[in-house]
Amino acid sequence: MAAAYLAARGHRIIARRFKTPAGEIDLVTLKSGRIAFVEVKRRAVLADCEASITPKLRQRVRAAANLWMAKHPKHQALECGFDLVFILPWRWPVHLPDAL
Repeated sequence: MAAAYLAARGHRIIARRFKTPAGEIDLVTLKSGRIAFVEVKRRAVLADCEASITPKLRQRVRAAANLWMAKHPKHQALECGFDLVFILPWRWPVHLPDAL
């Protein structure tokens, strides 16, 4: 759902569920010369989504992103960001750019 939402808004999905020794990146997208490492959280309420973004999770995503960038040198010159997408029941996904 998050991938379809971002694709409809002009993001090109480069990778899904990219696994590294540091952890997994849910989505890697490209839009307007910017690579976004996207963490997707699905919860019943927004407060639970927000509470799930811990310092440990932030560290894991950043470490995994560094490994992804090392594996894909052609993207190293691009701007990078860490986005969140929250999936809530009966609502459109909530996309928060540069939130990590």
